[in-house]
Order: sequence, then structure tokens, then C-alpha cells
Amino acid sequence: MTTPTQLAEQLSTTTLLRFATAGSVDDGKSTLVGRLLHDSKSVLTDQLEAVEDASRKRGQEAPDLALLTDGLRAEREQGITIDVAYRYFATTRRRFILADTPGHVQYTRNMVTGASTAELAVVLVDARNGVVEQTRRHAAVAALLRVPHVVLAVNKMDLVDYAEPVFAAIAEEFTAYAASLGVPEITAIPISALAGDNVVEPSANMDWYGGPTVLEHLETVPVSHDLTACHARFPVQYVIRPQTAELPDYRGYAGQIAAGVFRVGEPVTVLPSGRTSTIAGIDLLGDSVDIAWAPQSVTLRLADDIDVSRGDLIAPANDSPAVTQDVEATVCHVADEPLTVGQRVLIKHTTRTVKAIVKDIPSRLTLDDLSQHPAPGRLVANDIGRVVVRTAEPLALDAYADSRRTGSFLLIDPADGTTLSAGMAGASFAAVAQPEAPSDDDAEWDF
Repeated sequence: MTTPTQLAEQLSTTTLLRFATAGSVDDGKSTLVGRLLHDSKSVLTDQLEAVEDASRKRGQEAPDLALLTDGLRAEREQGITIDVAYRYFATTRRRFILADTPGHVQYTRNMVTGASTAELAVVLVDARNGVVEQTRRHAAVAALLRVPHVVLAVNKMDLVDYAEPVFAAIAEEFTAYAASLGVPEITAIPISALAGDNVVEPSANMDWYGGPTVLEHLETVPVSHDLTACHARFPVQYVIRPQTAELPDYRGYAGQIAAGVFRVGEPVTVLPSGRTSTIAGIDLLGDSVDIAWAPQSVTLRLADDIDVSRGDLIAPANDSPAVTQDVEATVCHVADEPLTVGQRVLIKHTTRTVKAIVKDIPSRLTLDDLSQHPAPGRLVANDIGRVVVRTAEPLALDAYADSRRTGSFLLIDPADGTTLSAGMAGASFAAVAQPEAPSDDDAEWDF
């Protein structure tokens, strides 16, 4: 029997996988998550007892495993998922952070939130209905967010007599669609979340399927957390100036390394100013080190006394991102109030927040068929579209395709701090409309 100490040692050496579930309404997302947690023995006894009690009160003989994730009262009453439910569980092979996202069209923004940091997306399809509009929508969102692995879970196979031709037809249609979006890896698995077929244990009802179960695939899919291979980026969060008798001249720049590796003696550029210097020292947890890498939180000391403040970005002198005041990006609008052309906003990129104006909204993406609706004039809640934003100060942006950390940003309402849109800099998988020439009707914000 594995002791708590042995389990802790095993988990400390296992990798972490962040993944999200998505699918149309009633495709069984919450039941699949509940089955994963239950059959992998990741549910506490009191949690299971509470679910069994709630199920009995609803007249159900067997426990409704969906109740393990549908935590909101409205979710339990309606039998749907509304908010993103995060769950943490582990096996001896890997640790998991799971985001169970809603299926309704009006909660597309919630899926964007849940999948924004995911390395894998599980898209469920009801075997009786096949690929539907919402299936294509979720595949498109996963492609936009550059989720590297997508699993097609064809659920409710028990309701189609575990027929292989049904699964094969759905898998072929979905794979062709997702591949056209640029999804690099697609794995199709036939399952029954309610009965447990191919979720944790292989199904005796589908001997024609020789692939992995859902949990086996989650445990073995290759994921890379090696941010050290990425372009080195260090957003400055805080300037440390003790000015004490012991440290009269100490000046350090604290923050978390977003990507890459920094070394003492390395030439660096501070953006957006473009000033250059050399890393004179790196402080980590009170000690001086010669090298540091993402995602460590460190303090960098530079050889030259130059102007560096919160929001600046330190990067290698020979590998710096472009600096621009004209941001072209794909955004998902998450606020109830629309985003309109000419609207004044704040743009938050890493630790830097600057004023900006929405100069153009060239197109809105129709996720059903990936067509572009030109010049919509505004984006409403759950819309995904192209925007052109002019900033008051330069930003050092990477393309989102190159870096999900330094290629993403938020548009914020300057009046009350409400998040308006989540943005991904650079081109999307869809055609990008050319923005119109900027107008001069925003004299009050002169930039």
C-alpha cells in the first residue's frame, strides 16, 4: 500500500497537465469529469456521500456524478454547466488541473477563459447527434487559443449500441474540420461517461477500439512545460531600492520570468525605451545566482544605471520583440457592454497598462463556418473578432502564436476597471481584413 509520504514523493516528480472540457449542451461534460474523478479515486468520501444524497432527493437510484462539478445552485437546478468549474486531481503518473467549461453559446467567453491556459482540450460529442454547431465553435476556439492537443470524446456510445460506424463517421468529420483550423493533434476516443466505458477502464463493449482510454491518454500525452526554449522575456513588476546603510546603491528589478533563460553577463535591452545594458547580477530567494529561468521569480540587477520601471520588459539584446503602438489582434469580447470603434480603453499587457483607442473592428468571426462578417462596427458578449488598437505608449508584444504569455492582453474599461475583451496579438487562423487608415478625431487622447 502506498503511504502518504510515498504518494507525496511520487506527485513531486510527476508532470502537470492543464486541460479543459467543452461540448454542446447535454453532451455529458460534467458526467465525464465526475466519472474521471470517481473512477480515478480522486473524490473524498464526504463529497461522494453528498452527491449520493442529492441524487436520492432527485429520485435517482445511482449517484449523479455530474454533481461533483456543477457547484452553482443554478447549475444543479437546471442540470447544466454555467461557470467554469476548476478541479484538481492526480494519479501516480501525472497531476491535473481541469477546467469544465459551459456548453451554451452565451457562455463562449467562459470557454475562452478555461481554455486560455490549457495544453489539451476534450471536446465532447453526443454519438446520437454527431458534430453540431457548438462542436465546431469549440474546435475553433481551441484552435484560436493555440491549444496543442485536442481529444474528441464521442460520448453516449451506449445509446447507439456501441456501433463502430457511428464513431468512425463522427471522428472523420471532426478531424477534417479541426485539421483545417490548424489543430496539430487530434485523438478520437469512443466513450460512455455514464457507464464508464473507455473513461478510466477499457470498455468490454467496444472490442473494435484499440486506442487509449481518456485517462490513459491524459496521463501519457506529451506536454512541454519547458519555457526555457522560448524567447527570453522578463516583465518588470517592481523596482527595489532599499537605500539602507547596508545597501545604499542597490537597484533591482523584480518580477517573474515569463519565458526563456537569463544569465549574468548577458547583454539585454529594456523595452519600450530600447536602452541596453548587461545583467550584473541575479538574486533568487535571497541568494545570488548565475542563471535563472521561467517561471522563477527573481530580481535582476543591471550594470548601468538606466531608467527602468514597472511595465518595462527586459529581453536579450539580440532577441527582442517588436515595439509598436498599433496592435492588430483577435479578441473575444467578454463584457455585457459592446466594444465599439472609437472606444477609449486601457490595454493591460504583462505588467504594463496604457491608454488606447479602438481604431477599427475589421471583422467578426462566424465560428459556425469560419466566415468573416466585415466591418461589424462593434462586438457584443461572446463575439470573436479582429480589432486594431492604437496605444498611447509603445508595447513590446510577441505574436500569440509564438508566446501565449507575452502575446496576450486584456482590454479594460477605464471608467470602472471591467475587463472588456481578451486579446491575442497577431494573425489568427482566419483571413485578416486590412484595417482602415486611422482617423484624427481623437484629439483629446493625443497619440
